[in-house]
Amino acid sequence: MTAVVSLLRGINVGGRHMVAMEALRELYTSLGLKSPRTYVQSGNVVFATERKDLAALARQIETRIERDFGFRPSVIQRSAAELESVVARNPFAKRKGIEPGKLLVLFLAADPDVEARRKVPAIKADPEELRLDGREVYIYYPLGVGRSKLPFGSIEKALKVPATGRNWNTVTKLLEMARAL
Repeated sequence: MTAVVSLLRGINVGGRHMVAMEALRELYTSLGLKSPRTYVQSGNVVFATERKDLAALARQIETRIERDFGFRPSVIQRSAAELESVVARNPFAKRKGIEPGKLLVLFLAADPDVEARRKVPAIKADPEELRLDGREVYIYYPLGVGRSKLPFGSIEKALKVPATGRNWNTVTKLLEMARAL
């Protein structure tokens, strides 16, 4: 069994695409996924599975959410080992004064193409800092996300792949939950 973290994009945000976490856990159980646990109300599910093709599983979850709830969110998944790597590769880890609540990891559904790898680092982000590494973009917001002038739409446009963000506190909590499975 492999521990997996599902990150659903746009669940329970701004009063749209509302899904109770209990209903989400039931949906995952109905798909044969073991011990689904949710974290906060924004579409984070940790579960165990023997399935290897996480991309195919993500599409299956998207289809079931669309059938059961009437909308189709992007579902981005990482195994516990992949999430360990995300934490280990944090480009801000050794810098003093980094506040975990101001660090966001943007999880990508697929590897960005060569053009995206060139465009994303060139986005004017000052005072924010962007680091693209594999299927993640690490963004540090020194003044906080709410005060940022960073054009988030330009990041998504450059990436050309579905993405969803989680702050560092959530990332480390999800890893803790995946390790416990």
